[in-house]
Amino acid sequence: MRAVIQRVSHASVSIASSNDDSTAETRKRSIEQGFLVLLGVCNEDTIEDVDWLVKKIANLRVFDDNEGVMNRSILDIDGEVLVVSQFTLYASYKKGNRPSWFRAGSHEHSIPLYEAFCRMLSEAIGKPVGTGEFGADMKVELLNDGPVTICMDTKNKE
Repeated sequence: MRAVIQRVSHASVSIASSNDDSTAETRKRSIEQGFLVLLGVCNEDTIEDVDWLVKKIANLRVFDDNEGVMNRSILDIDGEVLVVSQFTLYASYKKGNRPSWFRAGSHEHSIPLYEAFCRMLSEAIGKPVGTGEFGADMKVELLNDGPVTICMDTKNKE
């Protein structure tokens, strides 16, 4: 499981309706100060990966304390989280210039883990987590604060 965690002043995701109608409604979900998490799942991922990643993100100390030192977590600042599925985090780019997605998890495997991640992270921070929609066409907007961007991979825990 791979995650790109961005400390944000605010972030939002617009989700286009799956309807073919050009006047289809777009749903928008947004957060204020907190994390935008782009989450990729591969077929080797398990619920243990979800648990490890949730604990790491909930306790990640990248928010400034009173002395301006990154020493506070999302819990300490009562921040919000927006999670957007991102299969392209598993792009393979070794051959040619067109990425391959063969390492990205199948929908059948990834959706339950994505949903478990969102549910467990919500429980860990004590508030609802905003989400995108798995497999949908989405537009993400954010104001990266710092900028602070952390990449995590559950296969590289050490």
